[in-house]
Amino acid sequence: MQTPLPDYLSEVLTACSPDQEGELPDDIPELASADPGRLALALATIDGEVYSVGDDEVPFTIQSIAKPFVYALAIQDSGLDTVLQHISVEPSGDAFNELSLEASTGRPFNPMINAGAIAAHSLVIGPGADEGARTERIIDAFSALAGRQLSIDESVLESELENNHRNLGIAHMLRASGLLPDDPAEVVRGYAKQSSIAVTVRDLAVMSAALANGGRLVHSGERVMHSHVARQVLSVMMSCGMYDATGDWVTQVGIPAKSGVAGGIVGALPGQLGIAAFSPPLDPQGNSVRGVDLFQRLSRDMGLHLMDAEQPSHSVIRVIDEVADDAGEAWLVAEVFGAVRFSGGERVARRISGVPGIDEGGPTRVLLDLTAVHSLSEVARRMFVETARRLAHEGHRVLVLDPQGFTADADEPTIGDARVVGSLPWRRDAGA
Repeated sequence: MQTPLPDYLSEVLTACSPDQEGELPDDIPELASADPGRLALALATIDGEVYSVGDDEVPFTIQSIAKPFVYALAIQDSGLDTVLQHISVEPSGDAFNELSLEASTGRPFNPMINAGAIAAHSLVIGPGADEGARTERIIDAFSALAGRQLSIDESVLESELENNHRNLGIAHMLRASGLLPDDPAEVVRGYAKQSSIAVTVRDLAVMSAALANGGRLVHSGERVMHSHVARQVLSVMMSCGMYDATGDWVTQVGIPAKSGVAGGIVGALPGQLGIAAFSPPLDPQGNSVRGVDLFQRLSRDMGLHLMDAEQPSHSVIRVIDEVADDAGEAWLVAEVFGAVRFSGGERVARRISGVPGIDEGGPTRVLLDLTAVHSLSEVARRMFVETARRLAHEGHRVLVLDPQGFTADADEPTIGDARVVGSLPWRRDAGA
């Protein structure tokens, strides 16, 4: 049985598909020729599961989405104190490619605009590092985060280098201010290379999930950045990641995020998941029109806003095992406990769906025991309801033991052919 999440993501993608507003960027000719109809969405959980729909295998260049990850490398390589001496963390109020510095400090406003990102690039490895070494460091780090080898799109890079006059101006401004010890032209070439790395939405979802996971790779658990680095990056993404639309983004979506002019957007919800969307047409602020719409829908439907007053998700499945009832009939019991939000609900649905035999042979008796659950978010409730409904539809006998009535909904009084019960004599001692 497939979990309900892929179908939900397809529904979200379909709902956004008719929206054809926005314009392709015209400052990089290679991006101006992109297919405006491309649309993709991906989610990656912090335990390594990836869900994706749409044009999820179509590569595009990372562009400004590289900025938070390079900022993380700069902090790791040069130290947070040094980075903060070179780059502030305040919203700028200016265009992302503005030639401006903080009046009070002479620093770029933040690492999510070009001035701050160019300064951050120069701090990877440290002052004096050559362009090739920095590029190799960045590609290797991005590849580790994505779980596969990434490379530069040479055609986009060539287009970038032919039209990099403004970034050269920014680099010379930084050099004149004493913030860029290296050759401006070399730094800008390296900056163009980091922007031209080709990725897919699946790559970006997995990369952002590492930030959500406190700096650990979701496919291996390996730590690639200290948790305080991930926290610093996510904090700046939250306050500065969506350019002049950041205020609207924080109030409407509430997920630390970063956009790129190739049409990508990434978001990372701490402790839960990474999200990526792709659609090339941009709004006046330089953010993907349909990408923003996708994130708004996900945040609203799934309760992902960081400011929602919910308990953190640390629920687990206590056990999935066969247990005999009073009549000696064997039941596959999934016992859940704790505070269940999206990540916990997804994990339960996936574990049940992956039990050997669920998709084979005759009907199975399945009990979803929620006795030890003390809070259930709306998206987790819907995932449990849909999982129970699908199991029953496929011929399994399904019981939901829900003494607190978490799965009850006035609009959905029943769960298909599944039964919801408040107690079972043979489960009285469970979870004690």
